[in-house]
Amino acid sequence: MGPWRCLLLLPLLAPALRAQQQLMEYVERRLSLLEERISQWHDQSSRYSTELRDFKNQVLGMLEAAEKEREAMRSEVESTAVRVDRLEREVDYLETQNPAPPCVEVDETLMEKQVATAKQRKNEKYTKLTDCSDTIASVRAMKILKRFGSTSGLWTKDAAGNSEKIYVFDGTANDTVYVFPRMREFTLFSATRKAARIKLPYPWVGTGHLVYDGHLYYIRQQGSFQVIKFNLANKTVVDSSVFPAEEQIPVFGLSPFTYIEVAADEEGLWAIYATKEDEKNICLAKLDPTSLDIEQMWDTPCPRENAEGAFVVCGALHVVYNTRLPSRSRVQCVFDVSGTLAPEDASLVYFPKRYGSHSSMKYSPLERQIYAWDDGYQIIYRMEMKKKLEV
Repeated sequence: MGPWRCLLLLPLLAPALRAQQQLMEYVERRLSLLEERISQWHDQSSRYSTELRDFKNQVLGMLEAAEKEREAMRSEVESTAVRVDRLEREVDYLETQNPAPPCVEVDETLMEKQVATAKQRKNEKYTKLTDCSDTIASVRAMKILKRFGSTSGLWTKDAAGNSEKIYVFDGTANDTVYVFPRMREFTLFSATRKAARIKLPYPWVGTGHLVYDGHLYYIRQQGSFQVIKFNLANKTVVDSSVFPAEEQIPVFGLSPFTYIEVAADEEGLWAIYATKEDEKNICLAKLDPTSLDIEQMWDTPCPRENAEGAFVVCGALHVVYNTRLPSRSRVQCVFDVSGTLAPEDASLVYFPKRYGSHSSMKYSPLERQIYAWDDGYQIIYRMEMKKKLEV
């Protein structure tokens, strides 16, 4: 192609070249904008990273301050707990400081007179004080509260009052009673820190004690057996009496540590005991809660052998039996002092088999349930009742 032809093509190619140049300029402007935006994004990202790092450092500082405050608060709580424990020990010490107990002297003449009077009233027909005519039909329910203390012991409420306090007698020979303000404290806390302590003037023997109308009736052995009446409010001995029975022996064959079982029912106070005079069977006596005198005595047909406990319901003695290899406890002998319930008409009541044998069984006439101590376990038995004539 000649030069003249190239000159002829230049006018035709000029618009295409200008368009290409404009396109390149447009692309460069777009790239410049993208670079500018990327630069802005980079600056913003750097700023956000710096702010996040500063915020993280601020949070870490606050966490360190909170940890220091938590440690300081924990130290204060521990210090407060130590002070509370010290205060509770001081309160327990003050509560156990009883006035000097009265001197209990045994008047031999009075004792002989009480024995003679009690023997004269022996096996007489009992005149009921109330119209209670119920008897136990069956065990309606059982509730295991916890395991506390020794294998043998006693726990109970006031059998004649509306107090919610729980009284715990750990062991068969001791002088300190634990008092929990309510069932909840006794159930939830395994230690005795939540319990007040009452130190008795004389140690108890056995598990036959009773809390009745604000007083503790417990058994003391000093040669002969004495029933001590102790006021729980002012922590003093109100009265004491030598039990008018000669040559006493353990009342239950499977509980050799208990010589007298003080019980309560709708009729009042009772004493369950045994003597060598009638070694095979259990004896029953009606107690005057005010003077501790024996109002009446009975020889029952209920044997001591294999007996592990007993309680009174509406004037009827219920004796609970087991075997030396623990099996299922059962009420196998019932003796009604008023004569309205024949032994052969009484229901044979079985208790659910649990751990061993009961070292104590306390009937609550207000709640119609039994507080039992079974091999260190505290159990409540709720009873199903029926009229004696319906059994």
